Amino acid sequence: MKTPPKGSLLRELPVIVVAALIVSILVKTFLIHFFYIPSGSMENTLQVGDRIAVNKLASYFSDIKRGEVVVFRDPAQWLGAAPVEVNKGPVEYIKTGLVAVGILPDPAKQYLIKRVIGVGGDTVMCCDAKGRLEINGTSINENYIYAGNKPSDSNFKVTVPKGFIWVMGDHRGASADSRFHTDDVHKGMVPLSSVVGRAVEVVWPLNHIKFLSVGSDLSKVAVKTTK
Repeated sequence: MKTPPKGSLLRELPVIVVAALIVSILVKTFLIHFFYIPSGSMENTLQVGDRIAVNKLASYFSDIKRGEVVVFRDPAQWLGAAPVEVNKGPVEYIKTGLVAVGILPDPAKQYLIKRVIGVGGDTVMCCDAKGRLEINGTSINENYIYAGNKPSDSNFKVTVPKGFIWVMGDHRGASADSRFHTDDVHKGMVPLSSVVGRAVEVVWPLNHIKFLSVGSDLSKVAVKTTK
């Protein structure tokens, strides 16, 4: 076997590194995006500090479905104005670069994660005589809700327009979700164009690793079509 010329590895290393970065960026842009969870609004489904994998193809090639957990860009300053970062040091720039290429999970500063309760055409109401949500007249059992929480502390009735979703956190008592933003430009709805993708798995820490399931009752509700 012919011995590689001395120094050939050093010449090839930059090409390998650049190729790996390109692949990482393409994966993050079109396939999988990693985020970490900064708040308790989705407990106990997701814990503060969990790292999750988000399937971006779900928003490209298939409809977002009722019961799925989705990550979306802040639709109408639910989180307030985007923070302005000043005087970033070298470490912060390195972290930003590693997030950009998908090596570190995104801190999700202007993103939110919630469960889809209603899709276009759905009428979502709280609550029925037993305190449960109703979707298109069907009462829903939500076994993912944080222990001790009600399905909602406030009453509402909304019809979701085509091209939007109605979202709620699993920790209903600690989630400023669609219910709390009905006076914004979208009336609490999230445009499908703001959806990054469907959260499919907790990937870290090791003792939290799991696939994220869809609420079975939510997926069985008959779909209403918008006029």
